[in-house]
Amino acid sequence: MQKWEYATVPLLVHATKQILDNWGEDGWELVTVVPGPNPEQLVAYLKRPRP
Repeated sequence: MQKWEYATVPLLVHATKQILDNWGEDGWELVTVVPGPNPEQLVAYLKRPRP
């Protein structure tokens, strides 16, 4: 059975692509993005397989 690890990452609206690209380089897959605590921020949920 596949096992996963998860991360929650704050995203700044002006740097969303750069932040997601950096996490993607480390093997993380974006699951969803939800509104953050203020209008300038989003929160990304990511996952990747455990070794």
